[in-house]
Amino acid sequence: MALYNKYKMIPVIYEDDWLLIVNKPSGLLVIPTPRNERRTLTNILNEDLIKRAVLYRLHPCHRLDRETSGLIIYAKGKSIQKKMMDEFRYKKVKKTYIAFVQGLLRQAQGEIRIPIEGLAATTRYKIIEKRRDFTVVEVNPLTGRTNQIRIHFKRIGHPLVGETRFAFRRDAVLKAKRVCLHAQSLEFIHPLTEKTIRVDIDLPADLGEFLKRHAI
Repeated sequence: MALYNKYKMIPVIYEDDWLLIVNKPSGLLVIPTPRNERRTLTNILNEDLIKRAVLYRLHPCHRLDRETSGLIIYAKGKSIQKKMMDEFRYKKVKKTYIAFVQGLLRQAQGEIRIPIEGLAATTRYKIIEKRRDFTVVEVNPLTGRTNQIRIHFKRIGHPLVGETRFAFRRDAVLKAKRVCLHAQSLEFIHPLTEKTIRVDIDLPADLGEFLKRHAI
């Protein structure tokens, strides 16, 4: 199932009476910034509902930044949004990302524990494979600080490929059109049905093409 709109097709990965999980494309905001951009993922989804005369509205339960692609959960109403946000707040949602980081990480797996803006922050990672100039890693943020993954890998000297906000592009060995970060899977206990929900998606086409271009 997918929602069709002026931006592009937004694939729906999971849906029930209370929740909707979609695959956000890179380049699209979830909600407006102070600049008040109108073409956000939330606006696109709700405009589709209005066109179909659906009465409820969708509310994001967490965030992905503009460049990050992947899974994001929406609630069909404010009440269920609060319940899902509580699950995120109490660290009951397992989030798994795929990231391409500059250089070759030495440890096959590890944890990055570096405070962000004075708050404790922990990121767990595991190497999937090493390429010549970069490493593909599976990442689980154990805390939910803004831009946590991007900041943590920059702090340990391995910024994400395509990073321009927390690292200088001119210092990077590899270039990419956007930050190479993808929210690949989510696992949580449904706040109403109490069933375990797990959703997984593949890498988007642009990151898949990047891997093909840098196969060695």
